[in-house]
Amino acid sequence: MSGGWKLVDSWVPFLLSILLGIPLASLGLLIAGIVLAGYERLSTSFFLNGPSFDPDKAGIMPALVGSMWVVGLGMAIAIPLGVATAVYLTEYVGSKRVSSIILFNVNNLAGVPSVVYGLVALSIVGYQLGLGRSIATGAIALAFLVLPIIVVSTVEAIREIPVSQRLGAYALGASRLQVVLHVVLRQALPSILTGSILAVSRALGEAAPILVISGLIFVREPPSSPLDEFTALPLQIFNWITRPQAEFKELAAAAIIVLLLLLLALNSLAIYLRARLQARLPG
Repeated sequence: MSGGWKLVDSWVPFLLSILLGIPLASLGLLIAGIVLAGYERLSTSFFLNGPSFDPDKAGIMPALVGSMWVVGLGMAIAIPLGVATAVYLTEYVGSKRVSSIILFNVNNLAGVPSVVYGLVALSIVGYQLGLGRSIATGAIALAFLVLPIIVVSTVEAIREIPVSQRLGAYALGASRLQVVLHVVLRQALPSILTGSILAVSRALGEAAPILVISGLIFVREPPSSPLDEFTALPLQIFNWITRPQAEFKELAAAAIIVLLLLLLALNSLAIYLRARLQARLPG
């Protein structure tokens, strides 16, 4: 019997490595194909030009600026709201039952299809409040889309802080607000930043809610205010990839490379900031 278990133990790691290796190899081949198809299209004009029916003159400037606008404004809404919600649930709600119910519903929001956020934002913010298909409408949709990520990561970070640190601050005469600002949030800051940057990565790659709000409109100039109509990088990629000409598929591959590099940079920044800030914390 022991010999049989030894045989199983020797085969399990081998099978797991194969099962994990297949999707990783497929992902590697996919990325390699994208790079080979689009790297030649990466040029100064590609970043500075707008969309065009001539593939040699087409670029991503309006889409890239639109992505920066909608994601930046969305995070300006989501991060303070998410951190404040997490602090309220962990430090101010007296009943653990109430806190658990609210957190359970926040977790359920993470399972809602992203296109629903776009539909709700367009219906309420776009049509009822009169903001139309603007950057502000898209930013609000993305803010509530990534809100559960920020809330959950901040709650978990705050719960890891020892109670003794809070009690020590109270013993020295600190108020609850001082404890929250100088003890709780200071200790939880590395994890909060990591969760926030990962939320930015999620928002940057989202296409469904932006497609509902913006649509496949032809935008030649980058937006200049939150009330302007816009397009985003995922929409521009979708627009190019649906065209039959091979040149536009190369442009789509080049735009995917840019998007992947942005996501890689954001994730690298999250790892760096987490390590740097944790090294500065006492103990």
